[in-house]
Order: sequence, then structure tokens, then C-alpha cells
Amino acid sequence: MIVVNGRVTIDEAELDFEFIRAGGPGGQNVNKVSTAVRLRFDAKGSPSLPEDIRRRLIGIAGKRIGADGFLTIHARAKRTQEGNRREAIERLVELIDQASERPKIRRPSKPTLASKARRLESKRRRGETKAGRRGRFNGDD
Repeated sequence: MIVVNGRVTIDEAELDFEFIRAGGPGGQNVNKVSTAVRLRFDAKGSPSLPEDIRRRLIGIAGKRIGADGFLTIHARAKRTQEGNRREAIERLVELIDQASERPKIRRPSKPTLASKARRLESKRRRGETKAGRRGRFNGDD
């Protein structure tokens, strides 16, 4: 069992790992050993995820979720299968943990009385400045 937070735990049987060849560090080994990991997790059909977290996870994951509802994570930075496997699980846990935080509801606020007064005062001053620029024309000149 992988513990994400107080609300969510995922059974390791829900995770599907596929080991593939990866470029990068590893010397001659890189051509012989499949060290990169492709982790697939059924985000839409997982019994471990509550519905609200599932919706937010699908939104956060974006293109990493395919049409079949599976979340795919690629990890290839480490030189060993186990290191890449651990990294993929950590990234999945991080995504689910991020999805489990409820977004804050924005409550629109109104301008304060003092801010309204400051705004009107600055408008009045600006108007006086512009009025002072106007020339006084009388028909006698």
C-alpha cells in the first residue's frame, strides 16, 4: 500500500510498470538494460480515489491522461530500474496529493469607504489640474 495522505492510499496492484530502454547515463549498459519506467495508473477507474480528487487529478494531469483514462508517467533520470520506479511512484503521489487539496473559493470583495474617498479625491484633483490648463477666452482680444 502506498500512502498518499490521510484520505488516499493506493494499492500497488493498481500500478502497471513497463520497463523500456532509455538514453542518457549508463555507459554500455544503456544499450542492454531497460532501465526507464513507464507507470500507468487507471485514474478514471481506480477504487482508491474519491470522486472529487479524481476530477481534480484528471484536470491537473492534462495530456498525461489518455482517452482510456490511464495516467502515464515516464521516469528515466536514474541509472537503475528501482531508482526510476521509485521516482515514478513519487511523482504519482505528488500529483494525487496536489489534487487532494481543495481549491480556495474566491469571495469577491467590495472597495472600502476610504478607498472610494481616495479615488474620488484624486479624480477631483486631476480635474482641477486640467481645468487650470484651460485658457480664459473673452471676445475683447
